[in-house]
Amino acid sequence: MKHILLAEDDFDLGASLTQYLELKKFEVTWAKNGKEALEMVADKNGRFDIFVLDVMMPVMDGFTLAKELVSTYPDVPFLFLTARKTKEDKLKGLKLGADDYIAKPFEVEELVLRIKNIIKRTQQENKLLVELENNAKIQLGKYQFDGKNLELIFGGVVHKLTEKEAQLIYFFSCYPNQLIPREDILKKVWNNTDFFSGRSMDVFISRVRKLLSKDDNITIKSIRGVGLEFSLKNS
Repeated sequence: MKHILLAEDDFDLGASLTQYLELKKFEVTWAKNGKEALEMVADKNGRFDIFVLDVMMPVMDGFTLAKELVSTYPDVPFLFLTARKTKEDKLKGLKLGADDYIAKPFEVEELVLRIKNIIKRTQQENKLLVELENNAKIQLGKYQFDGKNLELIFGGVVHKLTEKEAQLIYFFSCYPNQLIPREDILKKVWNNTDFFSGRSMDVFISRVRKLLSKDDNITIKSIRGVGLEFSLKNS
């Protein structure tokens, strides 16, 4: 049974969503505001399959809550529920790493389908982690990459990676000095080629560029409209 954290301050909507999701065989923990949601997640040590967050809530809004959750539980997917339909709000949610964004009012069955798709995609992504664990440490220029322990080591300093960062670095390491189509990266690492996955990929590519920036022999070049090239020169 997949476990959902639902943060929704509207009592009628929260109650109906909880009831419907439970009928669909989900376990639901319902918080009435952002602060309460944060406490519930901490109490269960982040052991949720997905966070469903309303944007407009008292005490702590959904965007602020998402920032807190991402900083502590970066590998748990989340989507926003909102009555606000502005482009700025949507972009703000995507920049935070949201997996989806659904505007109110909506059909509950649509929400269920989106939740199932996100969870399925996340499970498929975890297959790449199995591949990581079966590989020894990899030397990438002046870096040592330890996929099994999610570590990137430079000059004896260990940086802990998120699962997604490790997946992306490992995927790049498999295709050094080759042009990699964006679609290939999305299919292999995100298991999806939709708009949300594309924006998420761009965020993580920026993170990986920063992580590998201490070695001038490593570059990740964007080829507009085509893909990326992970360039690894001999040190």
